[in-house]
Amino acid sequence: MNNSSPFAREGYPYIAYSVGVTALVAVAAVRIASFMYIPAALSLLLTFFVLYFFRNPERTTPADTAAVIAPADGTVIVAEEVPETPLGAPALKISIFMSVFNVHVNRVPFDGKVLDTFHHSGKFFDARDGRASCENERNGIVLEISGGVRIAFVQIAGLVARRIISYPMIGDLLVRGERYGLIRFGSRVDVYLPLGTEPLVKLGDKTVAGETVLARIA
Repeated sequence: MNNSSPFAREGYPYIAYSVGVTALVAVAAVRIASFMYIPAALSLLLTFFVLYFFRNPERTTPADTAAVIAPADGTVIVAEEVPETPLGAPALKISIFMSVFNVHVNRVPFDGKVLDTFHHSGKFFDARDGRASCENERNGIVLEISGGVRIAFVQIAGLVARRIISYPMIGDLLVRGERYGLIRFGSRVDVYLPLGTEPLVKLGDKTVAGETVLARIA
């Protein structure tokens, strides 16, 4: 999914629809009734928001091959060791919350081979809720990196987000920083790293997908 266009391709239908509606309402305002200028203006604002939400900026991934980079833009809401993880063993968990104002294109946190993918249907608690990691709808990837070490990263739907998109399949070779998916309209991504890995971010830190270093794996 390494689409380098200014907007995420998953947003094209939304962009086309909002532009089309705005054009129709604007034509109605000009040709039928002046009061239609108000809905036309509102529709134009909505179109700008849709374009803003699906923006797809380029990012410069750090050259440090030991660096685990952020898979999402947002705010760190969890950075701690947890006992239950998709790796089947305790791990360091770093969670990033994405508001509707963040870029929602997700990026691969580390080079490796996809060992497993999984999807769980579930509830739609606020993505900042502690229950979201295990009860919300989610899609995860288990990645084997150098030395046979495994990490995992999980896209989690939030209160508003109802559509998770993830392209990698089992056996795919992924590259740090490349685009791999997207979650629409507010959500979170959890990253699970080997126990003993020291986080380089703390609660409240802002992250930039593809650029911010979350931790380093020896």
